[in-house]
Amino acid sequence: MAKVLVSDSVDEAGIKILSQVAQVDIKTGLSEDELTAIIPEYDALMIRSGTKVTEKVIQAADNLKIIGRAGVGVDNVHVASATRKGIVVVNSPEGNTIAAAEHALAMMLSLSRHIPDANQSVKGGKWDRKSYIGSEVYKKTLGVVGLGKIGSHVAKVGKAMGMKILAYDPFISQERANQLGCTLVDLDILFSESDYITLHIPKTKETANLINAQSLAKMKPHARIINCARGGIIDEDALYETLKEGKIGGAALDVFASEPLGESKLRELGNNIILTPHLGASTAEAQVNVAIDVAEQIRDVLLGLPARSAVNIPGLSPDVMEKLRPYMRLAETLGNLVGQLAGDRVESLNVKLQGDLADNSSQPLVTASLKGLLSKALRERVNYVNAAIEAKERGIHLVETRDATIKDYSNSIYLEAVGTKGTHAVTGALLNDGEIRITSINGFPVNVPPNAYMLFTLHRDVPGIIGKIGSLLGNFNVNIASMQVGRKIVRGDAVMVLSIDDPLPEGVLPEILKVGGVTDAYTVSL
Repeated sequence: MAKVLVSDSVDEAGIKILSQVAQVDIKTGLSEDELTAIIPEYDALMIRSGTKVTEKVIQAADNLKIIGRAGVGVDNVHVASATRKGIVVVNSPEGNTIAAAEHALAMMLSLSRHIPDANQSVKGGKWDRKSYIGSEVYKKTLGVVGLGKIGSHVAKVGKAMGMKILAYDPFISQERANQLGCTLVDLDILFSESDYITLHIPKTKETANLINAQSLAKMKPHARIINCARGGIIDEDALYETLKEGKIGGAALDVFASEPLGESKLRELGNNIILTPHLGASTAEAQVNVAIDVAEQIRDVLLGLPARSAVNIPGLSPDVMEKLRPYMRLAETLGNLVGQLAGDRVESLNVKLQGDLADNSSQPLVTASLKGLLSKALRERVNYVNAAIEAKERGIHLVETRDATIKDYSNSIYLEAVGTKGTHAVTGALLNDGEIRITSINGFPVNVPPNAYMLFTLHRDVPGIIGKIGSLLGNFNVNIASMQVGRKIVRGDAVMVLSIDDPLPEGVLPEILKVGGVTDAYTVSL
């Protein structure tokens, strides 16, 4: 039975899901050395922000298949090392969307109406209304930096409150911005024209200290900044000086360059700043949501299924995953099939997306095809994370093509591989009920579901061959579950596909090749 280590406190709902498929051990507060010592025995690791999954830990994780972070960021995971080792790293990009967005809005309103200081004043026995005259957000301009899930929700709520929304996001189309009621602008315009600026971007080399002395100098004297995204996006020293000198209206920070916040000059400022201890995802609902989301992904990976929010699988966002999951299963099956037909040492693989599928992202389907192609040789060592790396190391030349004009099926995938057994090609599609069908073998049309054990023959389409092969298999006590012949012309070459109940006994294949008219035969185990 698989073993899962939970090294940070997570909601019980996630533990219950994991317990359905694995033994779950909860061990929190582990040091790097303690985690390194025990990680070799585990198949999965579930964490929050407390556990640091370092390169040292990952190098010791000989059986680890997945690391699940119950939250958005994966800053505490050495993702590059995990990728090299073929370990899937997943997060929960949407589990705390509403919680984080609402906290940003709460910070904006609290900053506008001096709520924290007014609260403390009343609790201190005062009734000082004149000191806490606030500002309305109605008809003010809200600048949203980053229109992802969280930023989009903030923008929609801001719009509903009567605010004008400016947005900066180089990866968002004008059409999407229009749907949200936003005007896309560059950063300089956003900084200079916004009354409120809210940040919803990850910390990267490009975004580190994005809010600095230069950008702060461009802002209105009454501008207010809200950061519930990531620490380090704001230069805290520059912000301190700007607020101390009264050059902008205020700031509300939930995240900091170093957490927990230690000695900081920001603490010295008065009612023009609000500081909270990274509460963006700290709602009861969000904790349940992220625990369930990540636990389900860990469960799926342990059951051999792809994760929906893997951060180290190129091109695989949750939205793409939801749409392409069935076709990834199809691509992996076809890759497994064509890999066995082509034989050892595959030199090249051509992946062609056909019909309506040609309009979709190719990267996840290419990755799934490679995983299937290499699965016979590498077995459990190959997965969606390392399939492309393993293929590159083996010198497999990869070609990606699309053809929207092929409409035999609305969505189909064509794979062609060159190996020690020559060039072989297969096509497959999904039926309306989601069932996989192999629709051609080496150009011969067929319509068969994949089976655990299959026999393919290439022969002349002449009377008697099918009967001879059937009788031969009967003599070896091989039971045929189904049989189909694909041909292009009458009495020309043809392909026969047989699904059989058990592996073909040793010595049967040479006997099949002796049957007159049979030119080739292959066994495949899916």
